Amino acid sequence: MSSYSVAEAKNKFSRLIDEALAGEPVIITRHGKPAVELRPAPAPRMDREAMNKLLDDIATRARSRPTLGEPAADIIRKMRDGDD
Repeated sequence: MSSYSVAEAKNKFSRLIDEALAGEPVIITRHGKPAVELRPAPAPRMDREAMNKLLDDIATRARSRPTLGEPAADIIRKMRDGDD
């Protein structure tokens, strides 16, 4: 874990961002005490409209596939119990 004073962090800010993005914890101290931790921002979440479109596309693909002729639970029971 890297630790830098505010003054050091100001001078090396780009490098500290690169360290944080690489997974290295970066702590910035003020008066010798930890004040801030740099870490990567969370990945952007998919907005509701994009999520609904994705779910619709998945459902459409699922409906276009042929059925197995029997419920999945029955197929799994046969596989588990060794029935043919």
